[in-house]
Amino acid sequence: MQTWDQNLPIYQQLADRLAARLLDGELTEGEPMPSVRALASRYLLNPLTVTRALQALDEDGLLEARRGVGMYVRPGARERLKQAARDRFLATEWPQLRARLRRLGLGADDLHWEA
Repeated sequence: MQTWDQNLPIYQQLADRLAARLLDGELTEGEPMPSVRALASRYLLNPLTVTRALQALDEDGLLEARRGVGMYVRPGARERLKQAARDRFLATEWPQLRARLRRLGLGADDLHWEA
């Protein structure tokens, strides 16, 4: 069963989950997205909510609507998502993480990247 955060619109949470699937390679560039009906059934959501999530991904340049055949993942969408996630991490998450590491007295030698 899906759990949804009450502080963020459900369509945005679904768009984020679909974007994560694209980053993970579950959704392939150039391939069709699952239908609104299939996504609504999988996530137990109203089809209008699913449509809004797909529109959000389209507005972000990740999907393209093909008249009469559905939504397709745009070529380059995965790289665009990855770059946006990197930029967001470096701008917001990394400074907080770096500050926490300093407070804890942890340095590069203490971190095991390949573990």
